[in-house]
Amino acid sequence: MTPLRILILADPYSKPSFAPRLRFLCDYLAERGHFIEVYTEAWDTIPFPHSYPIHEIPLMRGGSWALKSIANLLFDWKSRFFTRRVREATSSKDYNLIFCTTFSTFPLTTALTLARERHLPLITDIRDLDEQIPGAQYQHHRSLWLRPFRALYSAIERRRRNRVLRLADHITTISPWHKEFLRRFNPQITLIYNGFDPAQFYPEDIPTDTFRIAYIGRLYEFQDLSIIRECVRELDLPRLSLELHTPDYDPLPLYAVGDAIRRASLMLVLTNTAARGMMTTKFYEALGCEKPVLLIPDDHGLLAETIRRCNAGLASSDKEEIKDYIRQLYTAWTADGYTRQLVRNKDTFNRQTQARQFELLFYNSALL
Repeated sequence: MTPLRILILADPYSKPSFAPRLRFLCDYLAERGHFIEVYTEAWDTIPFPHSYPIHEIPLMRGGSWALKSIANLLFDWKSRFFTRRVREATSSKDYNLIFCTTFSTFPLTTALTLARERHLPLITDIRDLDEQIPGAQYQHHRSLWLRPFRALYSAIERRRRNRVLRLADHITTISPWHKEFLRRFNPQITLIYNGFDPAQFYPEDIPTDTFRIAYIGRLYEFQDLSIIRECVRELDLPRLSLELHTPDYDPLPLYAVGDAIRRASLMLVLTNTAARGMMTTKFYEALGCEKPVLLIPDDHGLLAETIRRCNAGLASSDKEEIKDYIRQLYTAWTADGYTRQLVRNKDTFNRQTQARQFELLFYNSALL
């Protein structure tokens, strides 16, 4: 097939995972001979190697951050500035399509503006939705000072997002719940799951001298550690530790995450019973490493259902059930020095599979 030229617009690469869905897709497309260029907001220092250009545009640095935030809320200043900078940088270049991937809203407006100006197909990838968490807490996490204006901020951002979704040529998203939610805006939608990179997240039996219950990733206000802390305290097992690796506390570099999962005895995943469609990447990465997963609480939703379908571990809100599960794994670890989960259907969530889905969609869109 003829290589494609793809302009990719993305929200910032940020700690701790640095956009793994986008990173793997870009590596795959570049290896397949496609020309790709990524434009994003400058945020954290990019720590991963890449063979394609990533252009970082500073948006919130310099001047008054508060004034810029207010201007963005009222006038979409951030999108206007980003659009102008990307337009100037790409004016002499030809592309077959524009692909925009976002956690919420930015940079959807830029993607639609440039797609219309250049008469290019627009594919939007929606990884998370404000509506999946009660109280717009994802937005609060990124803009702490806006907490008193959370409802207004969320309403404005949703309106901007929905306008673009209605006009996009195609939408991709990460779970069946997201797909059904987004269908109201645009019927051209494809489910492409998140997953694990098989080169980094693979099984290996590594004996350890500590039974580690590990949590890796961000902690949001809607997630609660109290149950697992109580279980660990009440079990009072020797050589058992609860280890938290967050961006603010004992963070792990990207290259160390796979090995940390393989050395863990149990991977902790946190959710909330009010959350919908939440399919955290760390679950998939534990699945790839074939490590047992403990989901707290049981969300009675897609994540718990997937854990059971893949025989990946336990989803529970019951403290005694959780303690019994930890005891079982602790006994296995005492005998072998490691734990290993006999998972099923994990190839469904291999990022190679998902990258091929994206590539086919890109070809179909470019040829229309």
